[in-house]
Amino acid sequence: MKTKIIEKKFRSDPKALPEAEEFFIKTLKKVELSEERFQKLILAISEAVSNSVKHGNKSNPQKFVKSTIKINDDEIEIIFEDEGSGFNPDDVPDPTVRENILKESGRGIHIMRAFVDELKYDFSEKGTKTILIVRIKEKNE
Repeated sequence: MKTKIIEKKFRSDPKALPEAEEFFIKTLKKVELSEERFQKLILAISEAVSNSVKHGNKSNPQKFVKSTIKINDDEIEIIFEDEGSGFNPDDVPDPTVRENILKESGRGIHIMRAFVDELKYDFSEKGTKTILIVRIKEKNE
């Protein structure tokens, strides 16, 4: 199969997050993933788009998050581009460490890493790209 590319922009308004999640559910339901992998991917997507809106664009409704979904026979790659100034992923505290367990924030990156095959970031003057990659077939299939 040739790579299928689907693009969509979302306003950086937390009220738009349910609409964004619904778009991804509807779009990715057609891909042959196990129900468990699908649910994990949707959770990772929810975290990524939420982080892009809230942390990247500071919930500024004048800014947008651009999403690009690339689907081929082997993998799904989802890219979120915000207009923020970026961050250092190594500076985000580990939410599994005792002193961070009860903190209300800081779990998003941990969740994404646990639920996708690859999590990457690309930082530039234009903003931050969060890249989620999920292989269609699990390694043990």
